[in-house]
Amino acid sequence: MKLFIIAAVLAVAAAATSSYKPEYKPPTYSAPAYSKPAYSAPTYSAPTYSAPAYSAPAYSAPAYPAPAYSAPAYKDNKYADITITSQSDERNLDGSSQWSSAQSDYTTREESQVQKKMQGVKYDSYGKATYEDVMGNTNKGSSYWVSPEGQKFTLTWVADDAGFQPKGDHLPVAPVHVYELPVAPVHEYELPVAPALPYKRTGAGY
Repeated sequence: MKLFIIAAVLAVAAAATSSYKPEYKPPTYSAPAYSKPAYSAPTYSAPTYSAPAYSAPAYSAPAYPAPAYSAPAYKDNKYADITITSQSDERNLDGSSQWSSAQSDYTTREESQVQKKMQGVKYDSYGKATYEDVMGNTNKGSSYWVSPEGQKFTLTWVADDAGFQPKGDHLPVAPVHVYELPVAPVHEYELPVAPALPYKRTGAGY
């Protein structure tokens, strides 16, 4: 019975305690007042730079040695064993030129040409021909070669207003005919002599 009473008292006490709710008030905080700092704008003096003085560099022109080119050896497709050993070609503003070449088979050729004033035929719009001074090419040159049989040939030529004039020991030469004027035959004639007639005197005393 005592236990029952104690339990009832504890229950009432527990019920009374759970029904009590204290009033809670949140704390109020006032915003702190901060004084605005006053900063004075710094003053900077503009820096002064003096342009550096550079002395102009002195460059000496480099000396390059002139390149030396050796004449290339060209091979002929048809004659594989023959190559060009030297070759030159010079052309001038006045119209003159000269060139030369040499091969490994000892064949050489050289030729030159110049402009020359010569007599030529000029046709007008009506087809009339007139002889005037005209400029033309004059050529001269020479060639040397060895035949497959080992025979050596040399040919020189000149071509101008007189035509093409070749010279060479192998060229045929027209035969020179020496004509002798016929001489009338000399006939010796003997005048006939009249036969001697017998002389007979006539007259007185015979």
